[in-house]
Amino acid sequence: MGCWKDWKPIFVMLAVSVAYAMLNTMIKKVIDEGMNRLVIITYRQLAATLFMAPVAYFSERKTRPKLTSEIFVSLFFSAILGASLTQYLFFLGLQYTSATFSCAFLTRKITRAHVLSICDRLEIVNPKSREGIAKVLGTIICFTGAMLLTLYRGILLTNLSDSSQQNESKEQVIHLMTARNRGKWMLGTLALFAGTFSWSSWFLLQAKVSKKYPALYSSTALIFFLSFLQAAALSFSTQRGLSNWVLKGKLEIGTVLFSGLVGSGFGFLAMSWCVAKRGPVFTAAFSPLIQILVAGIDVTILHEQLHLGIVLGSVLVIAGLYFLLWGKSKEVHGVNAVKPSEENEEIQGPIPAV
Repeated sequence: MGCWKDWKPIFVMLAVSVAYAMLNTMIKKVIDEGMNRLVIITYRQLAATLFMAPVAYFSERKTRPKLTSEIFVSLFFSAILGASLTQYLFFLGLQYTSATFSCAFLTRKITRAHVLSICDRLEIVNPKSREGIAKVLGTIICFTGAMLLTLYRGILLTNLSDSSQQNESKEQVIHLMTARNRGKWMLGTLALFAGTFSWSSWFLLQAKVSKKYPALYSSTALIFFLSFLQAAALSFSTQRGLSNWVLKGKLEIGTVLFSGLVGSGFGFLAMSWCVAKRGPVFTAAFSPLIQILVAGIDVTILHEQLHLGIVLGSVLVIAGLYFLLWGKSKEVHGVNAVKPSEENEEIQGPIPAV
């Protein structure tokens, strides 16, 4: 029993990683087949709201603080940064690049949040300590990896033996090169950069909001609901006709349900539980696993081409992330050793999954 208790958070995060890898691949597939990005976000946030609302109501009905107009406005902007805008930009980047490439940018969200925290004076880096050097070095390595992902493609590493698969892969390469010639790949890259900036900015905002409204499930349900209203309003104002709202086929229906119920609902609860049991550093350390799983699905199932630049850039991003997490972990243990009565101040708020 004791061994299972120690391993349970690891198995939970492995399940979350597999779920998110499958989700990102499914979303990439339905977007490529023509499903509207705003429609996906609207349905997803609606499903997540329906999942989270009962949990919030029954879990915090006696402890939920009063919702003031100031907190409501803060949650409204938190929904924009943490859900609506971030998802739209990520789906745009996902459409114009690849799932593996897009997930590499998601892995960088921790690094960017760290940089923004330093700029906002929410976190201090001591360049003379091992922990400070590791955090700075990790940030630099992650940034280098992101630049390599963006600017360098390199030689083709995959070589499919089946002739029909080879023909399909050649068509994909031709399509990809055409998209790059049109500037779509660069547009997707810029969208991913903007998406990670939006998501990281949400961390700073939510760190302040969670102190004023420390109801984890209720604030999550409200953010899901507000982002649903935002996406729906934008969708109805830009989409003409109801044909875009009709889910076509099992894949689109399954993607919407899986995205809202498993991606946002199960993913949020599972990560929140792991943060409570093992801390945010442990939870964040599984982010690169999602990228590795997506790359495996891309190559083996979707027959996407894998280039040297994506592999090298991804390795640098993952290595830089672990340098940063190691430095942060050592720093936290040092603070707790000096001040055992004080808890490490982390973001106690929702984790809208992208």
